[in-house]
Formats: sequence, structure tokens, C-alpha cells
Amino acid sequence: MMHWVYLLIAIVAEVIATSALKASAEFTRLIPSVVVVAGYLTAFYFLSLTLRTLPVAIVYAMWSGIGIALIALVGWLFLKQSLDAAALIGIGMIVSGVLVLNVFSKTVAH
Repeated sequence: MMHWVYLLIAIVAEVIATSALKASAEFTRLIPSVVVVAGYLTAFYFLSLTLRTLPVAIVYAMWSGIGIALIALVGWLFLKQSLDAAALIGIGMIVSGVLVLNVFSKTVAH
């Protein structure tokens, strides 16, 4: 069960790091730059812990898919970025793919 907690921590850390990239102003601002580096280090560490028990293809699909959806949400809520219908449909398809992997794939350990 801890592998799911590790994966959640990895996803949240990656979203925080990616969200701070714009504020880092190409790594010219110290605090946001530290957040980016610390976030990615945390994300990859917990991602590696997740890979102890889950297959890399499944973990990466979930990590990137959920991360994409959360980053789009952060962009919309905090950065005032909008997405058109095609972008929303595409993100929806990515999230649907992650759900299919988790619900129907025998590769994922439940």
C-alpha cells in the first residue's frame, strides 16, 4: 500500500516543482529555483521507491498523466491560463488512459 503513497508524494512534488518553474525566471530567482530543484529531487526519489513494487510503464503513465492534469489545473487556477476544447479533450483522454490501466490492467498490483 505504501507504493501508492510514494507515488502520490512523487506526483505532488513534481507538480509543485513544475509550477515553480515560471516563478524561477530561468533560475535567476533563488527561492523559486530552490523549490524547483527540491521538488524534482523529492519527486524522483519517491518515484524510485514506487518502482520497487510497481512496473515502470504503469508508474510512469500514472505519474505523467495525473501530473499533466494537475499542472493544467494549477495553470488555470493560479496562472490564469486557459485551455481550449481540444486541450481539455486530450487531457481527459490521458486521465481516462490512467483509469483504464488501474481498473482493467492485470499489470497493476491491486
